[in-house]
Amino acid sequence: MRIGFFTDSYFPGIDGVTYTIDLWREELEAKGHEVYVIYPDGDYEPDDREIPVRSLPNPFYKGYRIPTYRRLSTLPTLDVVHCHGPAPVGMLGRYYAWKRDVPSVYTHHTPLEEYFHQSVGSEAAATALSRLYVPLENAFLRTFDVVTASTKRIDRDVEHVPLPVGIDMDFFEPTAEDWYPDRTVIGYSGRLSMEKNVEEILRAAESLPEYRFVVVGEGPRREALERDAPENATVRDFLPREDLPIFYSSIDAFVTASTGDTLGLSTLEANACGTPVAAADVPPFDQTIGPGNGERFASGDREELVEAVETCLSTDRDTRAAIERFDVDRTLENLEHLYRNARTPDDPAATVDDGWPLSEDLVE
Repeated sequence: MRIGFFTDSYFPGIDGVTYTIDLWREELEAKGHEVYVIYPDGDYEPDDREIPVRSLPNPFYKGYRIPTYRRLSTLPTLDVVHCHGPAPVGMLGRYYAWKRDVPSVYTHHTPLEEYFHQSVGSEAAATALSRLYVPLENAFLRTFDVVTASTKRIDRDVEHVPLPVGIDMDFFEPTAEDWYPDRTVIGYSGRLSMEKNVEEILRAAESLPEYRFVVVGEGPRREALERDAPENATVRDFLPREDLPIFYSSIDAFVTASTGDTLGLSTLEANACGTPVAAADVPPFDQTIGPGNGERFASGDREELVEAVETCLSTDRDTRAAIERFDVDRTLENLEHLYRNARTPDDPAATVDDGWPLSEDLVE
């Protein structure tokens, strides 16, 4: 098949959507498909089958750009359109599918309304925008043949297929190299933005001065985090992807206080490298983190966070085995099925093996 990924988030930006698209593209092309990525242009040199859309700097969210438009006649002939966001490039993909009469699939990665309060100075204005935005996105999603999301929680009034984006378990595995052989290290990797609540991790570091904390990432909260970090905590740049398995394998526990994840790829990547995870007891972690691969704590409760970290450090568990259901090979088999059956009279998701609910050994 000739598959078009239409996304408003791509390199040189680094986030879960970018990594997912890159991984899916690699895996699908290994299966013999042609995958085209249509994305906002920027400081990135496209390779074959990467097609930039002219875009402008985003004054509201540094690191992301605002695409304009690209004529359909400049795009390749596609067998299926797969959109990865509701912004202009996603809309371009939906228009392409309608104009060329090809199947359309949408993957819900991010509840964008949770980011409005970072971009708008007024809390009241952000709330009002959210109330306007969600119904509009609901209407947009209903125009697709199939909608997927990583968990059963999507917070949208639309039927969808639970399809975890998946992780490359051949890439993310325990490594012999250890960056911190003589210290107990607690780590985090991800966006440094408001909904990730990294400040809570730094407050936990103050309560656990005997351990070292390493926060890896970029985002609008970085300057404040570096300023407020205690002596036993370090904030550093995003790591090259090839270094992530070493980082995950080197730390003794991974911790996240995020309330804005749709799957939490970094938590599962750490698990695949043999590292337990302490996560806030909120979606999606209430479905992905449990006794088999880590501990959960009440969001905003520092004492519970500290206790969860300590329990992760003192308890042995086979975290890799616990998250095998998230192997990207399983995801891609299901995705190919959805592509081929998006317009069949029967439910295209009827034979998708999504693995939900999770096994009892993983979630309480």
